[in-house]
Amino acid sequence: MPNIKIFSGSSHPDLSQKIADRLGLELGKVVTKKFSNQETCVEIGESVRGEDVYIVQSGCGEINDNLMELLIMINACKIASASRVTAVIPCFPYARQDKKDKSRAPISAKLVANMLSVSGADHIITMDLHASQIQVSSSKTNFCWCHQGVRHIDPWHLLWPSHLTYQ
Repeated sequence: MPNIKIFSGSSHPDLSQKIADRLGLELGKVVTKKFSNQETCVEIGESVRGEDVYIVQSGCGEINDNLMELLIMINACKIASASRVTAVIPCFPYARQDKKDKSRAPISAKLVANMLSVSGADHIITMDLHASQIQVSSSKTNFCWCHQGVRHIDPWHLLWPSHLTYQ
């Protein structure tokens, strides 16, 4: 599969490796580290110029750290002239905060979608959103929402070999 690079965030490297193995691709080189003040530093270790980049990072565990790492990785790839950046987020962070339920309450899911868009994500592939309104909360980024009833998903289908089925 030419022009496709898959990078793993630190949230779930095993999942990223399984995806890469299934597609017959190598995971891209990326180094993440923390400074003494707990700032996240990400270095993409190879050229992504003109490539379709997929970054796999879950929104569970240390949610804020994982989200910030993802945002930095997306931005680093965009700055390095990636053709398209797709964030693969199996568990969308802040998905339960998808509507204003009290006065002065934030809509954090929309904020996260907007941050992903501003960082440079062209597409977002996620699963089991809390509510469908998150899907349209970011006008610049295309969401691809996966759930058990969906069998065909265009952006992901580009990566998935045609002889495999979604189970």
